[in-house]
Amino acid sequence: MSYHWNDSQPIYLQLAEQIKDMILNGDVSAGEALPSVRQLAVDYQVNPITVSKSYQILVDEELVTKKRGLGMFVSDDAKDILQQLQRQDFIKHQWPQVLNKIEQLDIDIDTLIKSLEKTGRTS
Repeated sequence: MSYHWNDSQPIYLQLAEQIKDMILNGDVSAGEALPSVRQLAVDYQVNPITVSKSYQILVDEELVTKKRGLGMFVSDDAKDILQQLQRQDFIKHQWPQVLNKIEQLDIDIDTLIKSLEKTGRTS
């Protein structure tokens, strides 16, 4: 699998984000083994050291655990940790920008609710 890397950020950080997205999307589940460093390096056409750095970030964030001789495994609570961290980041950084845009465009709450209803995203 070839991946198009963004030049504005180191590849190892982008790869770590890619794996986080896989965890959030359910592409890899709690307790599931991740590909070996060598396999992921081949799949993404990157240096194995790059993959090792990505995996270390995930270990440091307690999203992945190392099992000596067996490899890397998704932590049992990895998805919960990621959701919590990304919710906090969204509320702190992205939501204020969304609110500013809503105010700039003078969109009222009824219009927002109707747009949510059209997409089926209301309870």
